[in-house]
Amino acid sequence: MRLHLQLWPVIAGAALGLALLAQASLRYLRRWPGRSPAQRRRRGLALAIGAIGYGLNVYAWLIEPRMLVVRRVEVASERWGGAPLAVAVIGDTHVGSPHVNARRVADIVARANALHPDLVVLLGDYAANDEPEVQRAASERSEIHAGIAAFARLQAPLGVVAVLGNHDSWYGLAPIGRALEAAGVTVLWNQHVIKDRPGGRFVIAGLADDLTGSPDFRRALADAPPIDTIVLSHSPDPFPELPAAPALMLAGHTHCGQVSLPFLGRPVTFTRSAQRYACGRTDEGGGVLYTTAGIGTSILPVRFGNPPEIVLVTLRAVGQPAPAQPKRPVM
Repeated sequence: MRLHLQLWPVIAGAALGLALLAQASLRYLRRWPGRSPAQRRRRGLALAIGAIGYGLNVYAWLIEPRMLVVRRVEVASERWGGAPLAVAVIGDTHVGSPHVNARRVADIVARANALHPDLVVLLGDYAANDEPEVQRAASERSEIHAGIAAFARLQAPLGVVAVLGNHDSWYGLAPIGRALEAAGVTVLWNQHVIKDRPGGRFVIAGLADDLTGSPDFRRALADAPPIDTIVLSHSPDPFPELPAAPALMLAGHTHCGQVSLPFLGRPVTFTRSAQRYACGRTDEGGGVLYTTAGIGTSILPVRFGNPPEIVLVTLRAVGQPAPAQPKRPVM
């Protein structure tokens, strides 16, 4: 994968840090015979801390952001009455950010297809950065549109449904929406669609972005039949207003904070609700929310403790046995 311009300072810093660490190690070894045991322990400890700090930084800036994990989540809901539904969740690709280009999106699509989901949902922020389309370089626009075009290769019997995020609004809702629709993706903005299947019809409602629009559950579900329902939202912040009927709400936006520190948690979550809905599953008021860590990065190209992920959510009724997992090729 071609290196992004923002990564070159990181690589230069890693090279300089490695040189300084090597120099300090050589000085320590040369002076070893003349030092007291206490001095040896202090200098050795300082050197070990420096080496660990250096390794963690290289991991957070250059390794974890390029990982990809598949997270499997089971949700048994009293609000779901149909057959089990396997939903592949992909959020926050941020194409054009330092660790994500069109080729990586194509790889993510292949991994999602290998999970054999019934449905794929995309949770917004397909474009990186916050400039409108007209201010982007032609190469950047081309990369973003190529990344979105890769979604055309997603394979799911019930199709692909998407909502839009704040970065998409800043880029331009119209061009992002057209690119998604050209890839065969259904785009929702305070709207819903009904999916028919032998295991029972269900509704997918998609909210407007919470930061740049006005998410409205009432509008999104207007005239929807009273059947099994899933809600998609770019941000988890609307979750407290979730109506009583939907079995599940899926959200992204937070990247799970990108960085999680021992004992300190997530210093930044990009939400009004702080850490309350920042990551993973939340059960509250009878509703269930799952917030994915997503794929890309924002502000800084760093992840620590929150690797990029595809989430496979299996939604089923309470008391209904979990479907058997089919054999899948090792990826």
